[in-house]
This record gives sequence, C-alpha cells and structure tokens, in this order.
Amino acid sequence: MFIKSLVGSACTLIGAATALKFAPVEVKAQAAALLHSTVRKSHLVQQANMRVELLPALSDNYMYLLIDEDSREAAIVDPVEPIKVVEAVRKHGVKLTTVLTTHHHWDHAGGNEKMVKLMPGLKVYGGDDRVDAITKKVSHSNSFKLGSLNVKCLFTPCHTTGHICYYVTKENSSDPPAVFTGDTLFVAGCGKFFEGTAEQMYKALIEILGRLPPETRVYCGHEYTVSNLKFARHVEPHNEVIQKKLAWAKEKCNDGEPTIPSTLADEFTFNPFMRVKEKSVQDHVKQTDPIETMRSLRKEKDNFRVPKE
Repeated sequence: MFIKSLVGSACTLIGAATALKFAPVEVKAQAAALLHSTVRKSHLVQQANMRVELLPALSDNYMYLLIDEDSREAAIVDPVEPIKVVEAVRKHGVKLTTVLTTHHHWDHAGGNEKMVKLMPGLKVYGGDDRVDAITKKVSHSNSFKLGSLNVKCLFTPCHTTGHICYYVTKENSSDPPAVFTGDTLFVAGCGKFFEGTAEQMYKALIEILGRLPPETRVYCGHEYTVSNLKFARHVEPHNEVIQKKLAWAKEKCNDGEPTIPSTLADEFTFNPFMRVKEKSVQDHVKQTDPIETMRSLRKEKDNFRVPKE
C-alpha cells in the first residue's frame, strides 16, 4: 500500500526524495527509480536542426539527450543514470561524443564516471574541478561545436561556485535556441543559494539568462514546477498567468508528463525570481530593490510549506 500510494502522483514525491537525502548514492538511485520509473515519461522535442529528448532520472531529475540533426552527433546533459542514456543513444542511432555537466552535485555529475566507462572517449565539460571525470573545464563565454550546433557556456555561480548553463544555437536557423540551466533556473523557480549570494543569482537570472532571446527554450534540472508555482501563487495571488500555469502543470504531472521546456518569455510572466523588478513581487517581501527582493524571496521559499492540494 505504501508504494501504491506513492506512485499515485508523479509530482508529490518530493517528501520521499528528501527522506533519502542522507542515504548512499546507490540507494538513492535505486529508490528514486522504483518510485518514479512507472510514472514519469520521456519526451521528445523535435526541431528542424536539433532534437532534445527529456530523460527522467532519479526522483525528479532530468537528463537531456541533445542531437544535432545534420551530423547525428549528440551530447548528454547531466547523465546521472548512464544505462538510460545508452539505451536512448541506441534508439536514436546517434554518436554520443559529449557530456555537458551543469554542476558537481551527485544527482547531476554522479553518473559521469560510469558514462565514460560505458562509452570511452567522451569529452566531459564542466565549470568545476569537483565535476566527476571532467576532461574540459570551461568558463563564461567559452564556445564549442556539437556537429553543426554552437554551444556557449554561461557561468552562473550561486547554487554552486562552478555552475554552468549551456546555450545552444545554430547559425541561420529560425528555430528557437535552447538553454540547459541545471539548478540555476527552474520553471517558476531557481536553485538554492548553497554556495553563493542573491547578487550572483540576480546576475545569473536577469543579466545573463534573462538577456537571451525570449523564445529560448529552457531545459532545467528538476521537475519542481508544481511546488514552484504554488510558491509563485503565494507571492502573487492575483496573477492569473500563475493560476493557469499551475492548473496546467498539475494535469501534466498527474499524467506523468514533463512540464519542460519553458521559455524565457514565459518565465518573466510567472517566475517570482525573474520578476524581482515587479512592484507586486517587491511589495510581497516589503522591498524596493530587486536584489534585496531576490534575497528575501529565496529566504521565504526555503521555509515555504507547499500546500498539498
């Protein structure tokens, strides 16, 4: 009965995931897979020049298989469950050459060592010496090619001191770009400030990610959308965009479907951490400065009890 009740909703298992916090990595992975493997579905985003397959992992993580349609070359973002990655690579018939690691936390980089053993010769990118199996350390604005795709590294320290987001474009393409944001930007939220400050997160969200083209598709590290939107609703109870997005997200999660990708344009309409310049958000935390608003919001979010409805 316990397992049956847990599997009832894909997006209400964060408490169970938290309970595993201090378990060994292997136990975390096995338990998370048990809880979610039957309910969380993969999803393919097809564009003319690139293909992105969302691969659910652990309790609420996402790995992303990024495929260049021209060369059939592929990269994997945060391959914490390497066997699933190998299966997806074979299914698509592509050549995996690259690992894009957003940050060193075990649920993002913990599969790197096994990944390179399963597929020797992979280039492993990251912005932190703590990233497992790293072969290419990158910093802000470093760029490289994945087949015909351009990958630009965006240094966004705060959640960790070495966090990197990966911005993917193609020249002369009308398709929207993609950005893989790890635990910096979530749908309707942002990562905890484990190793950084409100100033750093403001720069990451508003001055770096926020200045990318508004149609850029956002692929984040976790399925936190429902709980994030409940906090957003608490901050702006009269924001109808938030209310509609929450109803949509609940339906998607109940069907085991991802709420990702979002777009940067959309995030500015419902993500309180992207809306720190808005008077309605500042009034909620009784601040007038955007950075102080960011600081107050994160502190409140860290202690927010998510309603169960």
